[in-house]
Amino acid sequence: MSHNLQFYIDGAWVDPVVPKVIDVIDPSTEDAFAQISLGSKADVDKAVAAAKRAFATFGFTKPAERLELLRSILSVYNKRADDLAYAVSREMGAPLPFALDSQVGIGRAHLEKIIEVLKDFQFQHAKGTSLVVKEPIGVVGLITPWNWPLNQITCKVGPALAAGCTMVLKPSEIAPLDAVIFAEILDEAGVPAGVFNLVNGDGPTVGEALSSHPDIDMMSFTGSTRAGILVAKAAADTVKRVAQELGGKSANILFPDVDFSVAVPKGVANCFGNSGQSCNAPTRMFVPRERQDEVIGYARAAADSFVVGPADAPNTKLGPVVSQVQYDKIQGLIESGIAEGATLVAGGPGRPADLNRGYYIRPTVFANVTPDMRIAKEEIFGPVLSILPYDSVEEAIEEANNTVYGLAAYIQSADLQTARDAATKMRAGAVHINYPAWDSSIPFGGYKQSGNGREYAEYGLEDFLEMKGILGYEAA
Repeated sequence: MSHNLQFYIDGAWVDPVVPKVIDVIDPSTEDAFAQISLGSKADVDKAVAAAKRAFATFGFTKPAERLELLRSILSVYNKRADDLAYAVSREMGAPLPFALDSQVGIGRAHLEKIIEVLKDFQFQHAKGTSLVVKEPIGVVGLITPWNWPLNQITCKVGPALAAGCTMVLKPSEIAPLDAVIFAEILDEAGVPAGVFNLVNGDGPTVGEALSSHPDIDMMSFTGSTRAGILVAKAAADTVKRVAQELGGKSANILFPDVDFSVAVPKGVANCFGNSGQSCNAPTRMFVPRERQDEVIGYARAAADSFVVGPADAPNTKLGPVVSQVQYDKIQGLIESGIAEGATLVAGGPGRPADLNRGYYIRPTVFANVTPDMRIAKEEIFGPVLSILPYDSVEEAIEEANNTVYGLAAYIQSADLQTARDAATKMRAGAVHINYPAWDSSIPFGGYKQSGNGREYAEYGLEDFLEMKGILGYEAA
């Protein structure tokens, strides 16, 4: 049976305390295809109480027990991969092959990595006659977004379980069905009752109730900077730890020595991936002013090669964006780029000509963008690239850092030492040199208003641990 209208609390599927439903919209068609229940403070209280009871036992399990549990979760996750991919494709518009290979695949990679990390992780070490111990922080609240839902669920739930924490997850109400399946996976894998709990709902109700709850010891939030600020404010009265992965406006600096015929199309592809709905997307491409016309040609050809269409169409490379709200926001920013004098290179306002229904965005590139324009400052979260010409590399680096965000940066140079030197100057949590492969073992998180704390591998595990010093542990 479907559990879409229920919550997973204390090892069982339960009905909400106060019945209230919301439609789940297929962004490819704008039609509702499912419903979920919206939780209330009462549902959160039940889930937190269950997690608190479970922590009294689970918080003191041995790492070897938690390791076997994670292995069991990974096994069931792999078994349900097709179900997860179909859910993600329908609820957020990801083309089905991309949903399976990338959206589901990235979750698998995080589970595999935390298993690898936990095998050898040291939870204590001697220091003189004292002992330093790393212990689970307790009951954690997890709030995850709609754009890479399984990425964020697994890179929070996996390390939290590895640490010995118990938890309550609130996924995005826009893309919630993959989380329901994930809860089914954890149930089948044998996660003890109360260790993992799922309550669907919106931010102002369930999110606020979690963030302010006195029995939640930590909040781990991924989403917009605006919402992250609200979580931090709600958490402040109970002085709980808050880890945040927020927005971005990442720069991609192309040095004069790179092969522009390769670097520009790769930059466009990285910006447009997941229909531009990635917080670390390289949305600002800095290029030498004297080479901008050349760059424009490559960028236009690259943008025009992206086939936009429904998630289930065989040739679709870019699906829709997730919602009407996102569509309207992106359209407004595209219009602002035109109004503020940027050169429209590809795409533009409106849907592609052959699509009159669905939240489809034309793959859009602007050139002659200046740092004061909205498209250069605001997170667009759609397939829109801004090309900013520079007169010197020093100017490019300065302008690349001239943002309230600091999640990621990208450096392209034929000389590796030049790229390394530039990387040290970037005020960002991750710097990518010459388009490297994604790596689940590298810390992920941001500087400035892109958040605090780090996720992935041992860095994510550390975020869910508290540190205790036991003095006099050994005789002097």
